[in-house]
Amino acid sequence: MVNIEELVESLAEGAATVQPAPHPFVLAAKWLAVAAAYVGVSLAISGLRPGLMAAVGDPWFLAEIILLAGILAATSLSAALLAFPDLHQKRRAAFSPAVILVLFALIVIFSWQADSPPAPLPEHSYQCTVSIALFALLPAVWMIYGMRKFASTHYRLAGSIALLYAFSIGALWLRLHEQNDSLLHVIQWHYLPMIGFGILGLWLGKVLLKW
Repeated sequence: MVNIEELVESLAEGAATVQPAPHPFVLAAKWLAVAAAYVGVSLAISGLRPGLMAAVGDPWFLAEIILLAGILAATSLSAALLAFPDLHQKRRAAFSPAVILVLFALIVIFSWQADSPPAPLPEHSYQCTVSIALFALLPAVWMIYGMRKFASTHYRLAGSIALLYAFSIGALWLRLHEQNDSLLHVIQWHYLPMIGFGILGLWLGKVLLKW
């Protein structure tokens, strides 16, 4: 009996203090705040698009920006929940980005249909996709690094959500920075590549988040 008590005492003395994991809502708020700060500082450096206030007066553009921000908020929460093995018993919230993405797609399509006569295409094309991808690189690395500290059992979906989170940051920044009213261009080079980023995230999640 004495030996067992000594063993327990020695194990207790050598045990390291384990910091409890933050609540998913706290984690999501942290990731969302970092994204907002990243976009805000970047816009302060790059500048807002000329005539932004007039553009915000367009209900279609305003709805697009609000839903882009909604994607950012939903992916922040979803990533925080997917970082836990049991999704913190909030399965519906974890899959909420799907609903926001559908609403966003509908708004963009309706906005495109309402763009009559269509606004002229800008001189550039794929450069917007490259700009968004480069802008999203840092948030993507930071998000995946943060999720690796937890124990996701939905690593493919977690990787996809992480890249959608990062891409939505880049897309929001560019939409507020670039003076471009061509919805056809925006769909082709801003938003359709989001599908590719989501698919790439499925692969990255398996490689980087599987444990």
